[in-house]
Amino acid sequence: MNIFDQDITALSTTVLEKCRVRKWQLATAESCTGGLIGGALTDIAGSSDVFDRGFITYTNIAKNRMIGVDTAILRAHGAVSEEVVREMALGALDKASVDITVAVTGIAGPGGGSETKPVGRVHLAVATKSGITEHRKMDYGDIGRSEVRIATLKTALEMLDKALNS
Repeated sequence: MNIFDQDITALSTTVLEKCRVRKWQLATAESCTGGLIGGALTDIAGSSDVFDRGFITYTNIAKNRMIGVDTAILRAHGAVSEEVVREMALGALDKASVDITVAVTGIAGPGGGSETKPVGRVHLAVATKSGITEHRKMDYGDIGRSEVRIATLKTALEMLDKALNS
């Protein structure tokens, strides 16, 4: 029995299978999801041949020290930004020496939002050795902390699936 629902399990299985076909290794860089993406992927038996590691970089210090996000970019744009999520994806790719990464950073709530960065705002990015393949800015709304995190997980897996199709 898997921890996650059927849709997440199916997407995770598809992502892992597509990585296997390509002989690619995968890593994650997660902030607001706190490891859910890595958890969903490793909930699939045999995932260790594809999933290398997950970086849980919840603080700005962790983003900088673990995956090399430039502190000047963090100060200029804030953790929840396109600029930072791109650096997270590329930093994880470099630090893990893998073929593909997904990164997420956002405001799951219930607090922490602002007029310019509301609760439910999440930035996601996928990177391969050829660079960033996709960035998405999602506004899930103030739908609840768990719901924002699960929606982010699904979007991240969909983005990985899409990147592995190209």
